[in-house]
Amino acid sequence: INDALRYGQTDLNGTARFRAMGGAFGALGGDFSSLNVNPAGSVIFTNHQVSLTLSNFNIKNKTNYFGNKTSENNNSFDLNQAGAVFVFENGSVKSDWKKFAVAVNYENAKNLDNSIFSSGTNLNNSIDKYFLSYANGVPFGNLNNFYFDELYFNEQQAYLGYNSYIIDPNNSADPNNVDYYTNIAGGGNYYQENSIESTGYNGKLTFNASTQYKDKFSFGINLNSHFLDYKQSTSFFEANDNPKYAIGSTVDRVRFNNQLYTYGTGFSFNIGTIFKPTKEVRLGLAYESPTWYKLTDELSQQVVTSGYGLNPAQDNTLYSTQVTDPNVTMIFQPYKLQTPGKWTGSFAYIFGKKGLISVDYSMKDYSKMEYRPKNDYPNENRAMSNLLTTSSEVRVGTEYKIKKWSLRGGYRWEQSPYKNSNAIGDLTGYSGG
Repeated sequence: INDALRYGQTDLNGTARFRAMGGAFGALGGDFSSLNVNPAGSVIFTNHQVSLTLSNFNIKNKTNYFGNKTSENNNSFDLNQAGAVFVFENGSVKSDWKKFAVAVNYENAKNLDNSIFSSGTNLNNSIDKYFLSYANGVPFGNLNNFYFDELYFNEQQAYLGYNSYIIDPNNSADPNNVDYYTNIAGGGNYYQENSIESTGYNGKLTFNASTQYKDKFSFGINLNSHFLDYKQSTSFFEANDNPKYAIGSTVDRVRFNNQLYTYGTGFSFNIGTIFKPTKEVRLGLAYESPTWYKLTDELSQQVVTSGYGLNPAQDNTLYSTQVTDPNVTMIFQPYKLQTPGKWTGSFAYIFGKKGLISVDYSMKDYSKMEYRPKNDYPNENRAMSNLLTTSSEVRVGTEYKIKKWSLRGGYRWEQSPYKNSNAIGDLTGYSGG
């Protein structure tokens, strides 16, 4: 579910004006980032324009793991937006179609750079349970008779646990043995650290066309190409000082490293309209289709352990370190992800040349997210259908002009995609410029 939400949600990115006003541009247009809300907005431009936006992102994550509080900062500098629009007046005075516009715009829909670090003492649970959960049920002979890249994922995790001496078979003489035990001494008080470092982006290239009918209606359409590139490195460490076993191996230090790389492309489209019933009032309605991604995952793993009896040439009284690195990058079968569509209704009121206020309301049903082929992901799709829900979003933006200055402010509230908001809470944001 975390992966689907990572690619199914977007940040408040775009031009400086768009962000300062909380992204409430569905009825306004005239801004490159507004095209992602309502594609009819490009025809609001009065002339040809080119735009480039650079952004600095700073994220601070706080964690609380068994009472131990830590924090981690991440800072990144990005090309946030780049686009061009071309506006054409209709020279025929008899035609009701007044203007046409075409635009192309790139936007970093979601910045995926992040850092999280947590540490604390787990009173009961060791990482051995991770490897045991995958190993139990796997024939021991598979771990000795096959190469790492020939094994299924659960067998690979068992392979890593066995070769790093974290787990052992109950009967090593029986290749059909499917029961395993742990070499990490019980007793609790496992000190653990987990570091997650991620980099990447979810880019969106939009090809837009729009037109204005009389002075009342604007219509637009987007064809969007999506580019996804995400790298995540996790490093888990565990240590304990529990008494070692009298015989056999005893592992008291574990370092488990994972490097995940996800990449792919996608497609979506937008349609929208803006209606101007009076000189001051603007009304907007837009639909954003689901994004259909085709993605590929690559994964490499490594386990480093330390303890007694980890070297077959030594007895269990000697302390040593064991590095289990298959030196294999697993490239998994490409899969598809469908993110939810989105409806947006908008209202704006223009106070002459002095200012404006704008409101957008959107709905997005995250329970409709789906991995495909469906037969390959029944549990994941069922979980998303059961745990996720329709999320509402409200954006409010205002702008007030003082001579050549424009003061801008924005408010954004987005409902949790989970039915139980304890998993992920509601989002509240304030902006200004």
